[in-house]
Formats: sequence, C-alpha cells, structure tokens
Amino acid sequence: MAEVTVTPRCSLADRAVQIRVRGLSPGQLVTLRACLRDEQGQRFQSRAFFRADGAGEVDPGIHAALGGSYSGVWPMGLLWFLQPDSLFRRLVKRDVAGSPFRVRLEVLDGLCLGTDPREQPLASCEAQRWYLGPGVQRVPVREGRVRGALFLPP
Repeated sequence: MAEVTVTPRCSLADRAVQIRVRGLSPGQLVTLRACLRDEQGQRFQSRAFFRADGAGEVDPGIHAALGGSYSGVWPMGLLWFLQPDSLFRRLVKRDVAGSPFRVRLEVLDGLCLGTDPREQPLASCEAQRWYLGPGVQRVPVREGRVRGALFLPP
C-alpha cells in the first residue's frame, strides 16, 4: 500500500521539507502532484513524474523527476513550481499571521497529465506552510508616506 509523507508536516514557508513515497512496486511510474488554493480560492498545482527505485520508494531529493512541472533533482520542486490553473494569477499570501497555505500532496499511478477530479490517488497527505513563526509579533508601520510591517521575534 502506497504512502506519501511530508516531514515536517507543519513548517515555515521558507524551510525545506522532505517528501517521500513508500510502498510502490519497484520501477513503478507515478505522478506526484501538489495543489493548494489561495485566499481567493484559486487553485495552484505542480506535478512531477517519477520511477520508483528498487525498494519501491520515491524521494524528490534523491530521485530525478522525469518530467512534468520540472525535471531533474529538486527536493522542493513540487512546492517551488506551483502554477495557477487560471492565467495571470500570482501566488500571494496576504494573511501571513492567521492561517497557513495547506498543500495537498498526492501520488497517482502512471503518468497523469490532466486535472480530472475522478483520478483516485494511491495516497495523499497535507502539509501546512506558515509565513509567521510562533510568537512573532507583526506591527503595522505608518509614518508619513511609509507603509509596511515590522516583524518582532519573541
């Protein structure tokens, strides 16, 4: 039975995570897909195609993606290469303190190019990507024509 994991599951957006898939058949072709919805409900996705190693595992930090949103060894490629479903959209986090981006990671059998919602993943998990660490205080700055935010550590 396939299993996809993200370690750590909850992390700051600028920190690396390890994505691993276990329980595949040796040499099995799979698609790893990441998707999230931004604060306006727009969907962003990335996908990469992999061939499982002899132990039936895929680790994007070790194994090269054969194609998809990127190719080669990119440990964070699924998160770095997220693209909008609609043209001319940018992935922007406005509420940095209130909620994380929730990224759903799925492993699908074979090479999956479409976005068919009927595609059943072999396994899935969710990762939280926060933009503000615990205890950090956000102070709005408004001085003359200067606007911004000051982030103070705990």
